[in-house]
Amino acid sequence: MQAWLDAMVLASAGWAPTLLGLTAIAAAAWLADFVTRRLLLRVLTRVVRATTFTWDDALLDHGVIRRLAHVVPALVVYLGIDAVPQLADTVVRVGRNVALAYMVLTLALAVSGVLGTVNEQYEKRHPERAKARPIKGYIQVAQLVVHLLSAIVMVAVLIERSPLLLLSGLGALTAVLLLVFRDTLLSLVAGVQLSTHDLLRLGDWIEMPSLGADGEVIDIALHTVKVQNWDKTIVSIPTWRLIGESFKNWRGMSESGGRRIKRALLIDQPSVRFLREDEVGRLGRFALIRDYLERKREEIRRWNEQLREDGLEPVNTRRLTNLGTFRAYCLAYLKHHPRIRQDMTLLVRQLAPTPTGLPLELYGFTDTTAWAEYESIQADIFDHLLAILPEFDLRLFQEPGSADLRRLCSKPK
Repeated sequence: MQAWLDAMVLASAGWAPTLLGLTAIAAAAWLADFVTRRLLLRVLTRVVRATTFTWDDALLDHGVIRRLAHVVPALVVYLGIDAVPQLADTVVRVGRNVALAYMVLTLALAVSGVLGTVNEQYEKRHPERAKARPIKGYIQVAQLVVHLLSAIVMVAVLIERSPLLLLSGLGALTAVLLLVFRDTLLSLVAGVQLSTHDLLRLGDWIEMPSLGADGEVIDIALHTVKVQNWDKTIVSIPTWRLIGESFKNWRGMSESGGRRIKRALLIDQPSVRFLREDEVGRLGRFALIRDYLERKREEIRRWNEQLREDGLEPVNTRRLTNLGTFRAYCLAYLKHHPRIRQDMTLLVRQLAPTPTGLPLELYGFTDTTAWAEYESIQADIFDHLLAILPEFDLRLFQEPGSADLRRLCSKPK
């Protein structure tokens, strides 16, 4: 028993310097971490906040300085573990390798934060350029490369092999890597094409019915494009699908400053007829078509006089119609409307007759692209035209409703 106790005392005496050395290394690392993070980092934070520069605040907000502070305790372990007495060479190598791998990871995270800061400053200092040429996708690619390289270096450090050896071994895994990073590569190519051809910007209104997207682009990243629909839902579209599939971008409408009105009034065709002379005189009260009526009456008078000279029947004479006069009124009304663009296409046309009436289509552009204003202008125009339609003895087509059926059934037999 005494011999065993003596052996334990000798063993503990042999391990005592090692334990003291490890304790000293741990204490030094903790002290370095305390001084760096609790003292230096706080002082540096106050200095950064006090400056007028914005980039240093961005570095602080992205955690770059905080991550760099983690290097100090790892560096203490890396440099000091070799000085611990009677510590096995294997343990020293493992400790140094782990500390070095941790420093590589910390530096990689710091570099990633710097790249994020670059993107943030680009968006703040050049907002218009950032909308037209966002670099977030390229930044994410760079961050991905940094993380991949840091992972390779960390593995090489831990197994004590050259990183070049690992990189050469990755050549045999090219097919696997292409499969794993297929979406990333497709998204990268799609992002380059979208940016090069200026197909998509932040703030654009796009429609992509196949994915349920109809709203404003709020984020363009490497893998996804986020669209906030008008009902405030958010749709994430894979970036590569914007190249592989069709989508509608309303930016051209926004930049033109005018939004199109293209809506038809369905005229009940039996209500279309010729106008009598007294009705033409009555419609001359409308200032918008007074010149039109005078011009058409003179034109028709000359035409009909020529027909009478040729001895033709009166049935061949030309006469004004209520629909043609109403069409002229609609066009004149649009030309005199203060919220309709006169420098863009403006017309009122008849479309092919349908079983639900004769479409009389108004085609023009408002002087605003704001949704609420556009709808208000359009509604005011059609409110007026619907209300004045009976003045031309025209009717709108409407399928029979319950009131019509009740009226029909209530008639005495």
